[in-house]
Amino acid sequence: MQKVFIYSSLLLLGLIASQWLPGILESSYASFGDIVRILTMAGLSFLMIRVGYEFDIDKSNLKQYGWDYVIAFTAASFPWLFVTLYFVFVLLPPEFWNSLAAWKETLLAGRFAAPTSAGVLFSMLAAAGLGATWLYRKARILAIFDDLDTVLLMIPLKMLMVGIAWQLGVIVFVMVIMLTVAYVFLHKVRIPVSWHWVLGYSAIITAFSELIYKSSKFIDESVPIHIEVLLPAFVLGCIIAYPKHENGTDTVVPDGHDHAEIETPTEKRVATIVAAVFMVLVGLSMPLILSTDMVESGSSVYSAIEPSLHAGGSPDAEMAAADIGVQQDIGRITASQPTMGWSMITLHVIIVTLISNLGKMFPALCYQREAHWRERLAVSIGMWPRGEVGAGVLVISLSYGIGGPIVTIAMLSLALNLLLTGFFIYLAKRLTKSLPEYSVSS
Repeated sequence: MQKVFIYSSLLLLGLIASQWLPGILESSYASFGDIVRILTMAGLSFLMIRVGYEFDIDKSNLKQYGWDYVIAFTAASFPWLFVTLYFVFVLLPPEFWNSLAAWKETLLAGRFAAPTSAGVLFSMLAAAGLGATWLYRKARILAIFDDLDTVLLMIPLKMLMVGIAWQLGVIVFVMVIMLTVAYVFLHKVRIPVSWHWVLGYSAIITAFSELIYKSSKFIDESVPIHIEVLLPAFVLGCIIAYPKHENGTDTVVPDGHDHAEIETPTEKRVATIVAAVFMVLVGLSMPLILSTDMVESGSSVYSAIEPSLHAGGSPDAEMAAADIGVQQDIGRITASQPTMGWSMITLHVIIVTLISNLGKMFPALCYQREAHWRERLAVSIGMWPRGEVGAGVLVISLSYGIGGPIVTIAMLSLALNLLLTGFFIYLAKRLTKSLPEYSVSS
């Protein structure tokens, strides 16, 4: 658990820096934000390529993955639903409960609670020595599906905010193509997988993602296309073939975790360094917690983490500004939120954090024929960490002019979840420690 403590400290260090760097760098913070964004994307690519390389599925039993997807869907939608309901029925006056504008704004603000931070989760579980466990394998599948669901659920929300855009359809089409490639060519493409090659792949994926985004702005600057790096990096890892035995046959990898090529001391050391830097970058990706006037300088840091999120950045804020009616609705909703002291804000932060994590608990009720109840509970707790994607949602909310206590509470809740990541992983490890041999009949 020493490595988990170090990672948690680095997350905290990045979070602290994210709060005072904007004031120090001032006008140059936007350029610094671009550097943070690109490095975060590259680090996430590196981690997800390795996750994809270790990922394997049983093609003869695809039904189980359908159930996994359903469970992951609950993990991506229940926290969003719970937090949105809380924002509407607790933090807004009754006259706004039937307001479509209020629901749209709170649906967007509440979206921060949905996505599990896959990069943070995988790094922390591996650091805790859980990489060879049922917990890690199941959390890996659920977190990946969770991120896919997050993207898909953002698309109708995006359409609700700005209308139907063909660019969102392109994103869905590309996702389907990439998933098909991952399935058809699963561990069949023989390319190097050592750390320096993976760093190169990560740089290429990041650059390609940026190129598509910049190019699409020439077509329609208001709704650019951004293919977030998580999925292509994961797909690349999935298609990389395992090494061959001396007799020429492919290596059979039991349970998908015994990979000699990435288990050498050098590979582990580089992976640890990349994960450590990634933790700092995730912390740096947090919005200002006590201020909402940083949208213009800060949106470049966060908007590229999620494909649908990038389509909702500052250009869309200009579109929204042109619609006076929308701005008036947002202003009325923000003004309608009650003034709160810090004691009341703290109470709401705790409640929102609890209900958002409660929304991730459905996996604990499932897999009864696969794992002990403590393992199932550990999987749900393992899905609690949030990070850069949730921060991106909050910055998008700010770019639309949404403010008031709702956004402050959402930011503080996200920060609290981020700070507690190490504790969550500690709980998961404790739950799975010294478990008895589990059988289907139990």
